[in-house]
Amino acid sequence: MSTSTTQRPVRSVISPGRYVQGPGAITRLGEFLSPIGSVPLIVSDDVVWGFVGHDVEASLSSADLPFRRERFNGLATSAEIDRLVGVISDAGADVVVAVGGGSAIDAVKAAGSLADIRWVTVPTVASTDAPTSALAVVYTEEGAFEEYRFFPRNPDLVLVDSQLVANAPAEFLAAGVGDALATWLEARATSRSSSLTMAGGVPTLTGTALAKLSWDVLWDNALPALDAVRDNLVTPSVEKVIEANTLLSGLGFESGGLAAAHAIHNGLTAAPQTHGLAHGQKVNIGSLTQLILEGAPTSEITDFIEFTTRVGLPTTLTEIGLTTGNLDELRLVADAATVEGETIHNMPFEVRASDVVSALLSIERLSRRVRSEAGLPEPEFYRAH
Repeated sequence: MSTSTTQRPVRSVISPGRYVQGPGAITRLGEFLSPIGSVPLIVSDDVVWGFVGHDVEASLSSADLPFRRERFNGLATSAEIDRLVGVISDAGADVVVAVGGGSAIDAVKAAGSLADIRWVTVPTVASTDAPTSALAVVYTEEGAFEEYRFFPRNPDLVLVDSQLVANAPAEFLAAGVGDALATWLEARATSRSSSLTMAGGVPTLTGTALAKLSWDVLWDNALPALDAVRDNLVTPSVEKVIEANTLLSGLGFESGGLAAAHAIHNGLTAAPQTHGLAHGQKVNIGSLTQLILEGAPTSEITDFIEFTTRVGLPTTLTEIGLTTGNLDELRLVADAATVEGETIHNMPFEVRASDVVSALLSIERLSRRVRSEAGLPEPEFYRAH
């Protein structure tokens, strides 16, 4: 009997091998690293290394692990990834450890996969859900989105020191909230369309539920958590937001699905005016644009604008360096967001580039009115660094 060449899609959930979070967790890195590898290579930029280097080195020493650190050069480009593969080979490392932000983490995951060794992530900020995932976002040397790279497995360990996160500027945590809020909006859309997720199947109840949990946790805890980290304090709200930004959002986007918000983020990287903005800041514009494309209830859009403005995220073109007069750039953004293979095609309806342009143009007047009626501040124009 012949079998059909068209297979029915499966449902799939993927996740890191272990997730560890708490104040002072970085001092236990060696303990959790020992079962994974015996010759670690630590990758970190100079700024991050300045405040974590001593603890990392002491932790590896206490676990009788050899120590070697390589400097990360700032952007997850193909060239930087290939350079790190060479360093891994030269060091004879059997596990590579990213200590820092999302770009360092993505570069290390990509290099570890190419070198066929295990990889570990130690985020020092909770600004993206990159630490848990089995993919990397690769950029051009100019900082524009180039491609997603997918790996056969997730990190073996994700270790988050919540005191380090609380010591970082609150803007990093706010950016993570922007990235994580998109998780539910995109998972909801992917579930409605039964599109494939990054986990290689249609959405599971688990992935979709974790995406919704991330959303709920953030609406309840983001504002008090941001107040706490402005004083470098770790409170229960801070711990919840770190977990929502990192673990729940990571599992939710990967096994729940991406849709318009992240595709629009990728499109925005094509506009030089947006360079220097955090990933989560651009994603928030993508989330708002997705709500408009969906024709979401006015109350939902209004609540989203008010809440994310209070969080400190951009809700207007003005705040990402664009205006309604930048039609050429907005068309460029929309074209990039709707290329074949982009996640915007996971929406439960067709989205054309012209639809994206109209939605982006519409947020300026809408957000300014909502903010004014809520007594929120006027947007300030962003100038790229």
